Amino acid sequence: MTRRHKIVLLTTAIACAGLALGVARARDVPKVATGFIADTLCSETFVSRLDPQRDLAETTDAMPGTGLLTWAMNLQIDRTRRDVTVTLFGIGRSHAVYREGLGCTLEHGEGIAAVALPTDDKQPALLPEIAGEGIVPPQSEELSAALDRAFAEPAQPPYRRTRAIVVMKSGRIIAERYADGVGPETQLLGFSMTKSVMSALTGILVRQGKLKLDGPAPIAAWQNPDDPRHAITVDQLLRHTAGIALGSSLQASLGSVLEPVNTMKYAEDDMASFAERAPLATAPGTAWNYHDGNFLILAHLLRDAAGGKPADALAFARRELFAPLGMHHVTLQLDGAGTIEGSGAMMASPRDWARFGQLYLNDGVAGGKRILPEGWVNYSATATPNAWVGVGAGFWTNQGDGFGAKFRIKHGWPRDAFFAKGTIGQYTIVIPSEKLVIVRLGRSPNAPPEADGVFDLVRDVVAATRERGKVAGVN
Repeated sequence: MTRRHKIVLLTTAIACAGLALGVARARDVPKVATGFIADTLCSETFVSRLDPQRDLAETTDAMPGTGLLTWAMNLQIDRTRRDVTVTLFGIGRSHAVYREGLGCTLEHGEGIAAVALPTDDKQPALLPEIAGEGIVPPQSEELSAALDRAFAEPAQPPYRRTRAIVVMKSGRIIAERYADGVGPETQLLGFSMTKSVMSALTGILVRQGKLKLDGPAPIAAWQNPDDPRHAITVDQLLRHTAGIALGSSLQASLGSVLEPVNTMKYAEDDMASFAERAPLATAPGTAWNYHDGNFLILAHLLRDAAGGKPADALAFARRELFAPLGMHHVTLQLDGAGTIEGSGAMMASPRDWARFGQLYLNDGVAGGKRILPEGWVNYSATATPNAWVGVGAGFWTNQGDGFGAKFRIKHGWPRDAFFAKGTIGQYTIVIPSEKLVIVRLGRSPNAPPEADGVFDLVRDVVAATRERGKVAGVN
């Protein structure tokens, strides 16, 4: 396709968006595209310390259709100011700013909320150490072959671009491998795996009596009993059944720039407030629709319950979850208003994602201390009715009879597996029957489902660890 053809196609697409969505929404289309690129590159340049050009190429290649936009983008990375600016044909300017300890935040011209980092109280970890010194090589030939396969690239696209794999059995790493430029302490974006962490933090608030699953969620804008949103519960937010009209967050492609949920994420300072102002598309509890707004609202509830200030929410997460698990390489990024971007912006090292999975393998207990409420792990993995992809409360699950659960089981996943999942290839998989936690991070297209190689990885690791257990005579 020639440059002229690309310009015509892009201009036509934006014009069509204007007709379909109205001038205000169409104006946001370029900003959504540039906002995603600016935010991702800022995070992975200044937090992950990855090469930005390679990161851009791998990220956009994993998202069908984005090449129609990225060729026309102007990208500026200022390593002195530590910020990233992206424009599309000179419009749709997005500016992401890095702050030490806070990661990156999109700045929309009004400034971003000042945030004081909470002090580190040196709280000891309760979860036993998961590895010794150095990278743990695969503990069997079968595991080595499984990782070889997961990192191997097919001859033709779509490519896998695996960045990290960590395999834990019974609480200890038995295999790990990293791509060039990535290591055990490299913080990588989890995208929507962030939702599973927000679910855990919500569970802690429930255990402490600061939130209730049932009954109206304590959102100020919904407190009028005559407001139909008054009926929305925390459980419905966790399960994406609240009914809020924001479109869908299931796809990562060019078409997704048209969804209002992405206007919220890439053109608004206060994301939770935007979500809370949205009307209902369906009555609460009657339909399933996966979108990021639900978990941004949960992040607002967390902030309020923790004390109201951004630092209060960050301190709560560290004190109640990250420190007990020994998760020391984590960054919770914020929106412009200072609320945790709880839908898709947490960064953590591959080993720390594995530690998080181990908490769920341990039924919410670390070092003999209950972190999550009793029964919370089962609740999280219990299937949500009509969620065809197979999701529970903040986790994806193989329970229930949804199409997604059946599809994964058909491809070799154990029935009891459940997992945190982020777009374009991020997974923290918990398999209680096998005492396994498998973390996979990379840049792979969401479709076809086999593109990221995770079906093969799970099947290979389960087979390899079963055989190893038989030979060693251990479980």
